Amino acid sequence: MLEERGRGAVLVGVARVDAALETMLQAVMAPGPSKGDGLFQPERPLGSLGAKVALAHRLGLIDDAVEHALGVLRRLRNAFAHSAESASLTDDTHRMRLEAVYLEVRANPLWGPLEAVLAAQPPSAHGPLDAALRDYILLITILVAFLEATAKQLKPVKPPVVMRFAGITKANDSQP
Repeated sequence: MLEERGRGAVLVGVARVDAALETMLQAVMAPGPSKGDGLFQPERPLGSLGAKVALAHRLGLIDDAVEHALGVLRRLRNAFAHSAESASLTDDTHRMRLEAVYLEVRANPLWGPLEAVLAAQPPSAHGPLDAALRDYILLITILVAFLEATAKQLKPVKPPVVMRFAGITKANDSQP
């Protein structure tokens, strides 16, 4: 994202968050019937970022603040992807959407050290890193880090009972 500006940074960042969220959801799900079962493919039940966010929240994997942040990123991505004009993170609409999210994420203990790392980066071919892009990169980095760390700690859900045609059984029983 350091080499991107505007539209590219937003699209790349949200795609990275989407992939990390998918990994977290897969960590709590039983494996599919095959490696390519398609549940997360476009036009499938979990093919959209919005569906993944809703499911993660309903399962209690993310809290209200993270759900809100992911919703803001989804809307930001859509605005950038569908805008015929040049979109910028400094546009009032986008800046205001992100400001409430930044207030929450700045409390994360990684914000300060990551901000120092970004400040130490030499300017890219596009020039020095502006504050709006820096904050966006920090948000994406923290979200991805915590989504992936959460995924590493999760195990597939084992329901206590299973519905079978023969009746309802304890999950580890083969007969009703």
